[in-house]
Amino acid sequence: QVQLVESGGALVQAGGSLRLSCAASGSISSINFMGWYRQPPGKQRELVATINSDGLTNYVDSVKGRFIISRDNHKNTVYLQMNSLKPEDTATYYCNADIVTLDYGGMEFWGKGTLVIVSS
Repeated sequence: QVQLVESGGALVQAGGSLRLSCAASGSISSINFMGWYRQPPGKQRELVATINSDGLTNYVDSVKGRFIISRDNHKNTVYLQMNSLKPEDTATYYCNADIVTLDYGGMEFWGKGTLVIVSS
């Protein structure tokens, strides 16, 4: 079994910073893409940022210059450093990963989410 566990969500004032973490554990052979999605209240889930195994990153336009995605391949962990937070960043943030498991090959996994609330 493989699971993703996020942490770091909190209530923060506008202009503040937060760092989200997501650790993958279980029967893992390798991890390809890792990423963060978010779902604001009453809205659809959207992509925030991704990072591949070589460290190549991709961001949605609304977070470019404010958020930084990184990963520690030895710890099977992906991070999202969020700076200059805005109220519109309020959402549940979900970790996503494309993982090659020891038992079933390549599969997509999701974490259960961590809530970020940015107050104005």
